[in-house]
Amino acid sequence: MRLDADTFIFFGALVVAIILHEISHGVVALWFGDDTAKQAGRLTLNPIPHIDPFGSIILPAMGALTGIPLIGYAKPVPINPGRMHNPRRDPLWVSLAGPATNLFLMSAAAIAAHLVFQGIDNAQFSTLSETPIGFRILFFFAIVNLSLGVFNLLPIPPLDGSAIFERLMPESWRPQWYRFRPYGLIVLFALVFWTGLAGKVISPLVSSLADFVVS
Repeated sequence: MRLDADTFIFFGALVVAIILHEISHGVVALWFGDDTAKQAGRLTLNPIPHIDPFGSIILPAMGALTGIPLIGYAKPVPINPGRMHNPRRDPLWVSLAGPATNLFLMSAAAIAAHLVFQGIDNAQFSTLSETPIGFRILFFFAIVNLSLGVFNLLPIPPLDGSAIFERLMPESWRPQWYRFRPYGLIVLFALVFWTGLAGKVISPLVSSLADFVVS
């Protein structure tokens, strides 16, 4: 992907999507009685407390340069299951909150982009970059949230899918899981840039989303 206006729109959409993703974790935790994220200052729209150098900057930048879908993650929101009403059940909902938020935002942005597309004269635009900037912001915001939501469901630490998987796995699996967990970032890096598996999973979904928007 070239570092043009569309790339900067992607990065802007990614920052907003990541912030809302993380805030949703903290809000749901607070709903269940845990104010750890609130006390740590993580229920804020300020991007600085949420930024993870690898997941929020390096990974998306490498994605933009290599042409894979822009994906990433932020610093995990601190939670304390012991403060929740149901320490065994409630953390699962907290983990699901981030991807669910992204998929909701994706749906809303995709529907809005579809309606905008129906209202413009499509014949005068030969490329996406020529379409109105408002349409592109909605379109890219939908794509970013789809990519972020699906990517974070992968059961690999430190992604949300790993927390969900950890809470659902049989007790007998936990010793092996705890040995694997410190190497999660290495596995994640390999899946994204070596095997290309993450891109292969997300790209067909992005194509389907694009088909819906311009249908």
